[in-house]
Amino acid sequence: MHDDETQREARNPSSSPQAVHVPVLLVEAMEYLAVQPDGIYIDATLGAGGHAQEILKRLESGRLLGLDRDPRALEVARGRLAGFGEKLIMQHGNFAEIDALHAASGLAPADGVLADLGLSSLQLADASRGFSFNLPGPLDMRMDPGSDSTAADLINRTRERDLADLIYQLGEERHSRRIARDIVKARPYRLTTELAQVVTRAIPSRAGLHQIHPATRTFQALRLAVNRELENLEQFLDRILSVLRPGGRVVILSFHSLEDRLVKHTFQRWQREGRARILTRKVVRPTEEEVQANPRARSAKLRAAEKS
Repeated sequence: MHDDETQREARNPSSSPQAVHVPVLLVEAMEYLAVQPDGIYIDATLGAGGHAQEILKRLESGRLLGLDRDPRALEVARGRLAGFGEKLIMQHGNFAEIDALHAASGLAPADGVLADLGLSSLQLADASRGFSFNLPGPLDMRMDPGSDSTAADLINRTRERDLADLIYQLGEERHSRRIARDIVKARPYRLTTELAQVVTRAIPSRAGLHQIHPATRTFQALRLAVNRELENLEQFLDRILSVLRPGGRVVILSFHSLEDRLVKHTFQRWQREGRARILTRKVVRPTEEEVQANPRARSAKLRAAEKS
């Protein structure tokens, strides 16, 4: 449900050099995407290019459009995928605008779209990005460094009541009132670790039997708010069918309940309206073997649908 496994990876990224390159639910994603050698595909959240690499391996005359709002992720993916040449088109952009980005690519309607909604290990491992409560860095959390508001802006300027509501709604944190009160008392903040310490102290010791770090939910809430992630996901879901051909598939990996609920209800509405058919009768989760090999896969959920 939360990103704590990935945060633990970020604490010492050098101890796991492959961690940043391990795509989650890779076998299952490829199964539901059913890549055709001459097909057109879109990786709407390219990241480090792990899923994209597997799609590209399966293409012959087909093409892949890779999108990401993080220019640094595009640089990493460009290096990783350089050998695929003209099979790959890369664009910097928010997947909420997938219809416009697809139109700009000049490609035909897509045979499949993949979106991995998880926070990249690359982003967490870079302390300067401010995503990790384990690494001291500026309270930034912007996926696109060109966007306006940072997490520091949010923390230092938001009224206590509004901050508590945000932490409760987006972080599903039941101690949100206490956390918001203590955050406001200790303003201003500059570093991630400063905030993490205040949040940790705000949570009652009797609630300390956590399976996740006490700051996980608060950091999740701030990241979702800074990047408008749920609003962007809603727009993506509103527009995705317009870029797919009939029979085209959409595969979405989510990592917490707010996203998964939105995907689930959208797919159900599409099916009721006769616009798509749900392919995953039950949500697909990683195997225990995958979780052992890649702890950040633990909270992953995959859902897939096919356009009618």
